[in-house]
Amino acid sequence: MRAVEHCITHEIMRRVSPTEAELIKDPSMKCKVRFRFAGQEFPPFIVFKIFRHTQGKGSKYISGKRIISPSNEAAADACKLMGYRKYYEQIVQDELQYQKQRITDETDVATMKDYMHYISNLDETPAYFGGRNNCWRRLSLKNFPRTMIVYDIMDYAQSRTLSERLKKELKFLLLRPQNKELWHDQLMAVSLIRSSFPCNSSVTSLFCSDRPTTVSMQSTRCSSQARQKIAKMKRAYLCEKEREAQKLDIKNRSDFTEHQEVTISQIEKPEDQSILTDEEWEHEAAKLYAWSQALPLEDVG
Repeated sequence: MRAVEHCITHEIMRRVSPTEAELIKDPSMKCKVRFRFAGQEFPPFIVFKIFRHTQGKGSKYISGKRIISPSNEAAADACKLMGYRKYYEQIVQDELQYQKQRITDETDVATMKDYMHYISNLDETPAYFGGRNNCWRRLSLKNFPRTMIVYDIMDYAQSRTLSERLKKELKFLLLRPQNKELWHDQLMAVSLIRSSFPCNSSVTSLFCSDRPTTVSMQSTRCSSQARQKIAKMKRAYLCEKEREAQKLDIKNRSDFTEHQEVTISQIEKPEDQSILTDEEWEHEAAKLYAWSQALPLEDVG
């Protein structure tokens, strides 16, 4: 029970009541969940109750039963809002509760024993009757996480069937803790999450026989939807890549054609220039020689 209180309280409360689990996580509330064995016959069952530590400051519970008294006008207004029939039913329930418990109001408290009896009745009374509705509540096997060995312990307490996983850890868990290190290791062993879980007992096998069908159906449906989505994204990606490849291919071809034309023109042009240069050289040489012969000797000197 100590391991459950210290390690997996929130996990259990999340399965029992998600709203209360979020409330317990709030550090300003300073709530503590207690677990106990209960039952008149063996094997016992587990019950839990939420306690709030007020550090001596106390808490004020607002209840219409305590605020609305016959001496004020709120009683008449409540009767008009609720209707006579509903209002009379509430009065009858209050009277029946008083006849059964005898201590249902602060005015009935005379001793410490009466006060403890009044607090206990206040916790067990439903909220619509003016109580806190915070009694000891019973836990079932489905409230425990199946990936933790505490599930096997609770299953053994109910069905007297040892699972293979519990057989391996039982010797270590039954050791009397001589120091804090061993106690801490035992707590961690109880709260450790394991990937595999047994299906040996009757309760567990019944749970396991129904569970895989739902899980497999969900996983198959999710996997088919995922495959369709992936295939669609893959087709869109491939089409986009093909368009980019075609654009790049056309651009490369045009660039290559332009480069080839420029290269051919550059290759052919020097050959033509070399042929023309030889003929022009002879012609220019002859013209230069004739021009030089016509120059007077004074200009040459």
